[in-house]
Amino acid sequence: MRLHPGAGPRQELQAGVAGKMSAQCPEPGPGESQGQSPGPGRQCPPPAPPARWSLPRWRAYVAAAVLCYINLLNYMNWFIIAGVLLDVQTFFHISDSNAGLLQTVFIGCLLLSAPVFGYLGDRHSRKATMGFGILLWSGAGLAGSFIPRQYAWLFFLSRGTMGTGSGSYATIAPTVLGDLFVRDQRTRVLAAFYIFIPVGSGLGYVLGSAVTALTGSWRWALRIMPCLEAVALILLILLVPDPPRGAAETQGEGSAGGSRSSWFKDVRYLGRNWSFVWLTLGVTAMAFVAGALGFWAPKFLLEARVVHGLQPPCLQEPCSNPDSLIFGSLTIITGVIGVILGAEVARRYKKANPRAEPLICASSLLAAAPCLYLALVLAPTNLLVSYVFLALGELLLSCNWAVAADILLSVVVPRCRGTAEALQITAGHILGDAGSPYLMGLISSALRARRPDTYLQRFLSLQQSFLCCAFVVALGGGCFLLTALYLERDWARAWQPGTGTPDSKDVDSKDLERQALLSGTGASTEEP
Repeated sequence: MRLHPGAGPRQELQAGVAGKMSAQCPEPGPGESQGQSPGPGRQCPPPAPPARWSLPRWRAYVAAAVLCYINLLNYMNWFIIAGVLLDVQTFFHISDSNAGLLQTVFIGCLLLSAPVFGYLGDRHSRKATMGFGILLWSGAGLAGSFIPRQYAWLFFLSRGTMGTGSGSYATIAPTVLGDLFVRDQRTRVLAAFYIFIPVGSGLGYVLGSAVTALTGSWRWALRIMPCLEAVALILLILLVPDPPRGAAETQGEGSAGGSRSSWFKDVRYLGRNWSFVWLTLGVTAMAFVAGALGFWAPKFLLEARVVHGLQPPCLQEPCSNPDSLIFGSLTIITGVIGVILGAEVARRYKKANPRAEPLICASSLLAAAPCLYLALVLAPTNLLVSYVFLALGELLLSCNWAVAADILLSVVVPRCRGTAEALQITAGHILGDAGSPYLMGLISSALRARRPDTYLQRFLSLQQSFLCCAFVVALGGGCFLLTALYLERDWARAWQPGTGTPDSKDVDSKDLERQALLSGTGASTEEP
């Protein structure tokens, strides 16, 4: 076999292999058809690889825009009930304690459904699974707006169904983006995707209260959302592809070969992937603090305002709390700025340091810890300075959401990404924002029980219960530092050629260095 003059060693090797295989498996002889098995002693080459999968760049960006729009609607659904909570309580005669269960049921169903959707997303059509989730949450939201007042339990059921649908999208959408973009492009797209978490959360409050004020009924807030979600479903069907897993990293060939492993083997692989383990613990610490701040910060700031004499104490409902609007605005602004800033710094710094992403996450959390501490301890003496440090703490916390998602996509084999997202979501909610508001309230109540029943002491009890957030943020920074120790090793294992779920056996360190070097220069990681 002859090669063209510019052929290199790899082409020569491939030609030699092809020639050898031709000798081992010649053309079919008499009585043998093309697809018939060869006779004894003859070997045939493996089947030809599948055709490359490709997508124009503009189509990929259009798909990303659609996924960002759906993410906006997803997080609006998380908090739209909070904007009309008093009206819902009055209509269904729900107490404050039971009203809190509305969000608990939503998150609880999301937690239960996330592993299921992660399993389906790794093995079946991700586009169909996301479409099913959108139909589920929009249908449940619309049905919830027609429930009579005597059937409050059905309204709780509708919120749980909405949480189930939300679990499908939150689990699968980042993996689709990971297969459409790579390197700097993926970092920027994930930043845009995660910007819509704080924006959607804030718009959920605004839409709920604004529609209720315009129509005179909280039900219309739930009836407008399905119209927006119907548009999202149509756009998903028409404009969002379902790329092969790992298509971006392998230039359209999809993930490496290997048989589809079981869910338990995927979980075992993730448990041995130390980058994923420490990353998940770091994200859980972030979720813990974000959940506590989102629930208790408006009340804490209101009580600080009373301590300063700027507002009389609320002794009878309803209570006017301007700090809810102020804190909500801070959350949106710092969230947008933080996500963009974190993604851009990571994009630039990782060109010089391959461990840049976990180091940036660790640095921002370790810097956020003293900011949150100062915001809490200065609240009784200087409320304005407390606001400044609280905004800085939220900004530093927001720097990590998109960067952490990018780390997960880079250290986990493509075929396990849905399961990895599901496990991280489950751990982050169970150990993070699902329990932190309750824990803060429990600590505050325990401190108040030992003190005089005065307004100042109630405020100090809540302030001191909040201090554990600064400690948890620092622990999260430590988890990201440990992620940096294992990042390059687990990245190389995730892109070992010829594996589906990477083998648990150690890879030679020289091979890992070679793979990392080849990746940095844009060459293929396959060895001759």
